[in-house]
Order: sequence, then structure tokens, then C-alpha cells
Amino acid sequence: MTLVLPSIRPAEEADLPGILAIYNDAVANTTSIWNETESDLEGRHIWWRGRTAQGFPVLVATVPDGIAGYATFGPFRPHEGYRHTVENSIYVRADLRGRGIAGALMPPLIEAAEKRGLHSMIAGIEAENRASIRLHERFGFREVARMPEVGTKFGRWLDLVLMQRMIG
Repeated sequence: MTLVLPSIRPAEEADLPGILAIYNDAVANTTSIWNETESDLEGRHIWWRGRTAQGFPVLVATVPDGIAGYATFGPFRPHEGYRHTVENSIYVRADLRGRGIAGALMPPLIEAAEKRGLHSMIAGIEAENRASIRLHERFGFREVARMPEVGTKFGRWLDLVLMQRMIG
């Protein structure tokens, strides 16, 4: 597949329909998101406003025909002791997967964590998602836990791999 060189920038409100389409495709067709209910545009507005109000980045990768992917991070767990650790999320439009979009989003996401003075970034990945595991390995994440059958989707149990990268 040919690599696609997207432009990376902070998401704007006008990007939310493109983000919504990527999110809903992942919900409906993949085990990348363990939700079974698709969102609506108002739900994505609430999500985006919540992330940005907390100072968390929401980045988009754009190509000439629209939003190619998005990336963000947010709290790893809600307790104060975890305030220096975040969990990342990167999703790419189905027709552009495997073409370098996620790899283009990862460096600015890590840089945003460094600028915030964070200590650790976690990725929770469905164990059979080898592409996401390889992506995270390329950027210095290491597997720190494998949790069998902690989720379910499409009528089957899913294993969760936790990967971690120290920041700074």
C-alpha cells in the first residue's frame, strides 16, 4: 500500500462529522472499540468539549478528501494518583488503514504528553490487533500486561493487551 502523508492539526468543531464516521465504523466493524452502540454527532460534541476542556489533545490527520484519522489521550483511571498517566486512542478511516496515518499521528500525540509533563502513556489494545501492537512497539511502547477474556464483542470474548511508554 502507498503511504499517505496527512496534515496533522488540532481538531476543530467542523471535524466532528469526520471523527464520528471513523468512530462509528470502528464500533460497528472492529474490536478496536469495545462499545456496541454507535454515537451521534451530539455525543461527539460532548466528548470533544470534555477532552479539550480538560486540556487533552484531540488531533486530526487530514487528506484532500477529509479526515483520515484522529488521536487523543485522556485519563488512564479517575483517581488522583494516576494523574501523570494517560491512555491513548488512535483511529483511522477504514479505506486508509495501513497507509501511515496512525504513524503520523503518534509523534505529535507523544509530544503533547511531554509538554504536559506526563510520566506514562498506556495503550489498551485488543490482543488480536497486531497492526496496533506493532504501531505502538515502533514508538517505544512495551507490553506490560495481557488480560484474557476481560471484554466481549461480536459474541466472543476479547483479550486486552496493555502497552506502556514512559514519557520524557
